[in-house]
Amino acid sequence: MRKSKKQKDDKNVSVSDHLNSDLLEQLKAVKKGLTKEQEEREAELEKKKIEERKQKEKNKSFEELLNESSLSWKEYK
Repeated sequence: MRKSKKQKDDKNVSVSDHLNSDLLEQLKAVKKGLTKEQEEREAELEKKKIEERKQKEKNKSFEELLNESSLSWKEYK
């Protein structure tokens, strides 16, 4: 009977219960730092993609711009 109660208690115990509170805080700080770095990398990548898109648009030839245009010369004939 005592064994089953102890097993139930063990199931409810988490890893954070066994860790020192200082170590737990350090791990949380590292996790927060890594999350922030990941968000910064994603923001930088998005910014780079936007800049590349702008440069590509800027360097288009007249023919490419004309082909992308929705205007039809037949309407103005």
